[in-house]
Amino acid sequence: MERYPYLIAELGKQMIYGYQGKDNNIGNPFKVAASIKHFLGYQVPLSGKDRTPAIISDQALREYHLPPFKAAIDAGARTIMINSGLMNGVPVHASYKILTKLLKEELGFKGLVVTDWGDIENLYKRDHVAKNNKEAVMLAINAGIDMSMVAYQYEPFCDDLIALVKEGKVKQTRIDDAVRRILTVKYELDLFNKPTTNIKDYPEFGSKAYEQAAQNTAAESITLLKNSNNVLPLNKSAKILVTGPNANSMRTLNGAWTYSWQGEKVEDFAAKYNTILEALQNKVGKENVVYSPGVSYKMSGKYFEEYADKMEETIAAAKNVDVIVLCLGENSYTETPGNLSDLYLSDLQTELAQKLAATGKTVVLVLNEGRPRVISKFEKKMNAIVQTYLPGNFGGNALADILYGDVNPSGRLPYTYPQFPNALFTYYHKPSEARGTTEGPTIMMQITTHNMYLATV
Repeated sequence: MERYPYLIAELGKQMIYGYQGKDNNIGNPFKVAASIKHFLGYQVPLSGKDRTPAIISDQALREYHLPPFKAAIDAGARTIMINSGLMNGVPVHASYKILTKLLKEELGFKGLVVTDWGDIENLYKRDHVAKNNKEAVMLAINAGIDMSMVAYQYEPFCDDLIALVKEGKVKQTRIDDAVRRILTVKYELDLFNKPTTNIKDYPEFGSKAYEQAAQNTAAESITLLKNSNNVLPLNKSAKILVTGPNANSMRTLNGAWTYSWQGEKVEDFAAKYNTILEALQNKVGKENVVYSPGVSYKMSGKYFEEYADKMEETIAAAKNVDVIVLCLGENSYTETPGNLSDLYLSDLQTELAQKLAATGKTVVLVLNEGRPRVISKFEKKMNAIVQTYLPGNFGGNALADILYGDVNPSGRLPYTYPQFPNALFTYYHKPSEARGTTEGPTIMMQITTHNMYLATV
């Protein structure tokens, strides 16, 4: 566990190479300028809610939080986005210590520093560290912000910044530095020669080869968490019940920030691809697949709104099948609208899982979620558990291949999956916790996150 931050740092470096290429030629029409985010401490707010304050010691900051950013900067990342919240009581967008002394001087970041959505305005409207918008602009630009992602009206930002320079409250040298950084990235992207892209220049976009690559990526990511008595892979002649709110939804496979911000428009664009239900029907034939939702999401409501949908009929249908494929998780969400107050999976989904387990049938739990919702109220009653995360348009196909053994599951958990809401902290072993004894050699216990089965290809 001591090496965990550095393994993440290595992953971050490889991702930069994937976006920008190992030669960092971002002018290549098949490469982009990477943006690393959010600097710094965005992912560890005390409340667990989006854009809320974090408290991070200097030791934790340097040991756990800086290594991934440093690796990405050293690898050549061109842009960086700033944490929308406060760290140790100071809004990061107004912190000269973080943005200039640490990021630009100590870490040597030469690219452009960009705000998140409307975060300069938040220094005035939300954080109250500025008396008005003009003072908020002054604090952010002097702290080290190079580019403002203005939420709605750019005129107040521009007018206030011009006035601040004329008044000497923002130095011309600070403006020159920011503009130089922005223009450098634009020049490296070759935007002055080719400011826009043309889809005709990318004939492979949406091709069968790219679709297969998307399916392979999903298949390699899906993680087998549990496989009691080797119930997986399933027999292709077995009759299955497919149920749960995530069973017949492209929206939940894609999640938010795909076809629209909260993911509510996914069905308008991705209907031609296969949901989990459709992929399973294609795999073993509709005659072997029974579908009943049990629980459904209110698609016009908030992500957590759902209702019992033929739940009793679903329980009754379980009596006539060999295996239940139970697809649970969350509807699409992101950022503040996706905040939650109960870490357990919803009451209705829990009820469905418990009632299906009570039938005595083999239950394969398929999780389709962007974060680990606690499932300990029924986990022990599940015979197998597969985590799909947010696998995209070809996630249903990839899952079907895995459930029936045509593809061997090889994904690993990218996070610690908590058993209970009060067991959320990530444990980092320290050498000071290990004490030698005279009784015998030290025994190291290794906990695996999943069991693999041999593909039946």
